[in-house]
Amino acid sequence: MLTNRQLFLLHLGQTSSSPLMVEVYRAEGIYLYGPSGEKYIDLISGVSVSNTGHRHPKVVDAVKKQMDSYLHLMVYGEMIQSPQVRYAAKLTELLPPELGVCYFVNSGSEAIEGAIKLARKYTGRSRIIYFRNAYHGSTLGALSIQGSEKYKNAFRPLIPDTLCIDYNDLTALSFIDSHTACVIAEPVQAEAGVICPDKGFLQKLKRKCSENGALLVFDEVQTGFGRTGYLFAYENSGVIPDILVLAKALGGGMPLGAFISSHEIMPALCNNPQLGHITTFGGHPVCCAAGLASLEVILENNLPATVNRKLSLFRKELIHPAIVEIRGAGLLMAVRLKNPEYVRYAVNHAPEHGLILDYFLFCDNSFRIAPPLIINDNEIITACTQLKSLLDDTVKNCNRYGKI
Repeated sequence: MLTNRQLFLLHLGQTSSSPLMVEVYRAEGIYLYGPSGEKYIDLISGVSVSNTGHRHPKVVDAVKKQMDSYLHLMVYGEMIQSPQVRYAAKLTELLPPELGVCYFVNSGSEAIEGAIKLARKYTGRSRIIYFRNAYHGSTLGALSIQGSEKYKNAFRPLIPDTLCIDYNDLTALSFIDSHTACVIAEPVQAEAGVICPDKGFLQKLKRKCSENGALLVFDEVQTGFGRTGYLFAYENSGVIPDILVLAKALGGGMPLGAFISSHEIMPALCNNPQLGHITTFGGHPVCCAAGLASLEVILENNLPATVNRKLSLFRKELIHPAIVEIRGAGLLMAVRLKNPEYVRYAVNHAPEHGLILDYFLFCDNSFRIAPPLIINDNEIITACTQLKSLLDDTVKNCNRYGKI
């Protein structure tokens, strides 16, 4: 009989030639457990998904209760389903009036696709401006506005009339003009290696969009739900987008995405033609129940208010000769090492030290730390001890085998 490892390689479509290959038997809180009792501290939260930890009891309870009521009923938008409407109401209650209408989909990529369609339909324009080293998903439209040629060239032609400009470059904002449907930006660039906006950049970006009748779209797929120390990262700048894109932590561990806009803009998708944007499973009732429960945990425990103190503790405890700097926006951190080879070794060998780490797509000299927001001080100290042991091993082995 084939093992799970063999079946994984034989029957699952692979995303790379070197998957991490950690088999998980169960997960709880900040920990993943292997089938033979292996224990790993999850320092990436499934890439900013599990903000309230794995299998939070309130999330699990909400899922079970909803499963006892109903699962899928009908394509999105046709029937009144309590988890959908209650979650949309709660989200928009926490957002400014300009973001009062929520459209649920299944993922971040789908939410970006919806935002692109909404911006083009509402403005009657086609041009989409995006930023270098941005990541918005892997579907064709989202890939068209990915800020790196490495992942795009093999799939051309992509959607037309897109333009890439540099993040934090005020002179590049001159490209926003009367032909621009929208500008899509991350309020903190995640896959670029945690790049924060310069003071005033987002405000000037918003002003330029408003002057030219272009919509501003914020992609908060990775930065939402307390990750950066605010419930949503845009709050740090005071800039309110015309469209807000959410996913990952939105579902509390279940697949869910959304794009949110105003009562003026969102109706553009429901006429000329009707059904301008449709989805079968978007806003699945179990996913919405899980997401609402997770959001309530975040609010009840005021998790965003704890995030920057925890960042400071990571910086205090994680000191090592191999580390050049730690860039951070709350519990979204990029640990820059002296050599990209160190990063590759550390991520690949982290499980041997009881850790789960990850790369950034567009920053090869840093690895990601983005643990569940519920991580406590003792767990941070333990994680940093194990990280320093990993880095000792990294330096020793990379130097021994001449990999630097």
